[in-house]
Amino acid sequence: MYVCYLDESGVPENSCTSHLVLVGLAIPGSDWKAFEAQIRLRKAHFGLGDAEIHTAWMARRYVEQERVAGFESLSQHDRRAAVAPLRQQHLLRLAAAGTRKQLEAAKKNYRKTEPHIHLTRSERINCLAELGDTVGGWQEARLFAEAIDKREVYGRQHVHPPFDFAFTELIQRFEYFLRNRGNFLQQKLLGLIVQDNNQTVAKRLTDMMLRFHQQGTRWTNIDHIVETPLFVDSQLTSMVQMADLCGYAIRRYFENDEADLFDRIYSRFDRTARGVVGIRHFAGAGCICRVCADRS
Repeated sequence: MYVCYLDESGVPENSCTSHLVLVGLAIPGSDWKAFEAQIRLRKAHFGLGDAEIHTAWMARRYVEQERVAGFESLSQHDRRAAVAPLRQQHLLRLAAAGTRKQLEAAKKNYRKTEPHIHLTRSERINCLAELGDTVGGWQEARLFAEAIDKREVYGRQHVHPPFDFAFTELIQRFEYFLRNRGNFLQQKLLGLIVQDNNQTVAKRLTDMMLRFHQQGTRWTNIDHIVETPLFVDSQLTSMVQMADLCGYAIRRYFENDEADLFDRIYSRFDRTARGVVGIRHFAGAGCICRVCADRS
């Protein structure tokens, strides 16, 4: 049994991000406990304990840290003690003179980043790099992803919404992998989809998966994936957090040409003798990125 953990990076609508990425991290169920222990060990090394690894929030600047003289030389306890009052003062100023939107945005920012304020930005980047190396070292794991350039999608007429299209493509690739890997091992492999709990897409994905089980997709029947997606809280599931890390790495590679984290996980994308098949960059003709070159 392979469990495939799904997460997305970016949003389907036109916005400040040019790409929508849907990624699936598939691991053998028999390896889950060992992989989970590796993630916990890496998190403990950085004093993160049970904190959620949300890559985008960890990778950004925390301007309050930059306002503390000698922040890097402080103990982790003293770093927290120095940052907390600065954040509280900022919230009080916004409550008195800012807009409600600004106040709510600041509260969300501080809530999402609070577990990591004892780490400098370089330490947070190092933590993400080590987690990327950990995922990259899982030889039996496979990554599947659809990276959609939204400028391509919204510039033309397309039948399916981008997220639905990406989900269909990812399900097909997971099905192909289970079929081909099972044939190689001379046994039937089954797969299960686990998705970060997103109420806006839960029913739609469930309905799509039921239709796939009954009718197949345009290209294949679904014979090796059981059930409809199971939806879980990413705060409680390390593997969804690792899928989030992979999705962030993929999107930042295509949008900003940031290759370090992407390179650490690239070997885990499913591939055949013809090249990489686990990831596709849905972009205009003539794209010369690494993924498009490897697929061709």
